[in-house]
Amino acid sequence: MSILQGVWGAIVDIVSNSGYAFFFTDGGYKNLIMIGVAFFFLYLGIKQGFEPLLMIPIAFGMLLANIPGANLAVQYNDIHGFIDLLAGRMINETTGAVCTPGLMDFLYFGVKAGIYPPLIFLGIGAMTDFSPLIANPSSFILGAAAQFGIFFTYIGATLLKFTPQESGSIAIIGGADGPTAIFVTSQLAPQLLGTIAVAAYSYMALVPVIQPPIMRALTTKKERSVVMDNLRPVSKLEKILFPIMVTVIVALLLPDAASLVGMLMFGNLLKESGRTERIAKAAQNELMNIITIMLGLSVGATTSAQSFLTSKSLGIIALGLVAFAVGTASGVLFGKLMYIFTKGKVNPLIGSAGVSAVPMAARVSQKEGQRENPANFLLMHAMGPNVSGVISSVVAAGVLLTLLK
Repeated sequence: MSILQGVWGAIVDIVSNSGYAFFFTDGGYKNLIMIGVAFFFLYLGIKQGFEPLLMIPIAFGMLLANIPGANLAVQYNDIHGFIDLLAGRMINETTGAVCTPGLMDFLYFGVKAGIYPPLIFLGIGAMTDFSPLIANPSSFILGAAAQFGIFFTYIGATLLKFTPQESGSIAIIGGADGPTAIFVTSQLAPQLLGTIAVAAYSYMALVPVIQPPIMRALTTKKERSVVMDNLRPVSKLEKILFPIMVTVIVALLLPDAASLVGMLMFGNLLKESGRTERIAKAAQNELMNIITIMLGLSVGATTSAQSFLTSKSLGIIALGLVAFAVGTASGVLFGKLMYIFTKGKVNPLIGSAGVSAVPMAARVSQKEGQRENPANFLLMHAMGPNVSGVISSVVAAGVLLTLLK
């Protein structure tokens, strides 16, 4: 009998201390909701193929962060908090117990210290061809115009009583550039990182859904049917000089953006120099893959139920959509101006690619152009504003960091 009682007692102890029991406590339902959200994002990444390389790690990090008792949610917002966590000085506000660092706390250090986003940009630069932008420098204007959504949303968020730092972090979603959004938020408003990262990558994944209605509403059938002239060939020397000159110009103007633009252009120089093929491939593949895993998991682990399920989070997601929509619209409208000034030689659809969702936004421009004119091939023309959008979003990030940090 005593053996049966001991076994039963052990079972009761296991169940009462399990995550399942936590779901029946006050507030336990919030973790269930977040697990459901994680399942939804896993569905988007796996079934729908929406930005799977980052959507799946972020969703799984979200899942791990909301398993009660697993100690896998990120527990600090700044470097000082990390030091307190290591030293055993951080106290859990809910239980009153001393917090102990977990796996995600160590992985997240790479985000908070500003390590992962620049390394992601190194890989992006090694995979990017800036030839369409070099061949048509005027497309730089379209990439810059699409960043209007960032500054428009910054003003709107400030009017809605967000702090300047929170407003800057929310606004950067409009650049449709996940690593840049993470980098800026980790510096300005780290407590919002999970929400902003999820919003940024969700809208990047939904580019084919969000952009087309805006593009059609702001252009005529005649404008969408414009066939643009072929781009001129770009020399090897131009391709090599471009990343060097962009680094010098942008980094001197905005030192806070130097790590992002520097790594982006360094990766591109590795690709274009013709002398570093081996490390260019490493940046494109092994390094990019490893950093993507660590970045996605640790950012997803910041979305604990307590920090994510708030009215502020819903406001951030709504404002992020506004930022992205306004950025798309401003790019298209500047495309219309170029259509007028060039007397019909520029298809306004390429302006929507000014958001830096590379190369998805450019593909949407191509698809919409062929919808009206099957003989229309806009992809390479749209890649100019698209890669310009990457640079422009980094410049916008540098401006926000310079003014708000």
